[in-house]
Amino acid sequence: MTLFILLACLAGVLVGVSRQLNGRLSMSTSPLVASFWNHAVGFAILTVLGFFVGGLLPSGAGNAPWYAYLGGPVGVIFVAAGSWAISRIGAVNTALLIIGGQMVSGVILDFLQSAPASLWASTFGVALILGGMTISRRRGKGAGTPQKADVTLTE
Repeated sequence: MTLFILLACLAGVLVGVSRQLNGRLSMSTSPLVASFWNHAVGFAILTVLGFFVGGLLPSGAGNAPWYAYLGGPVGVIFVAAGSWAISRIGAVNTALLIIGGQMVSGVILDFLQSAPASLWASTFGVALILGGMTISRRRGKGAGTPQKADVTLTE
């Protein structure tokens, strides 16, 4: 069990690092370009791993329903949106909002599927995440803390 907990924590760290790297690339290019390179490089690495490890095209993959393959397009939107947001609202707020969105959608999906979950505990978890984001935003607006200026470019 400890190994799975450590792997989940590592995955969380890697998501944060990935968002930072994509956000930086997005600032130099655009969120769409950052998302493209994220997925192109990931595809290349997975292809090479698939050839060495095997199992890249398992039997029965064609029998999956069409909607099972929507994770790719959803991932493109996720990466592009995260790349755009992180350079504008910061890493902590982007992470909290992403986690908050995951929690809210998870609570809704569990409720719709009648999954055995504690609605009160899940709702409390969502409230804690959103509360953390609110506190983080207020802390950044305190006295003596420099704020980024909103800049509007006109032609």
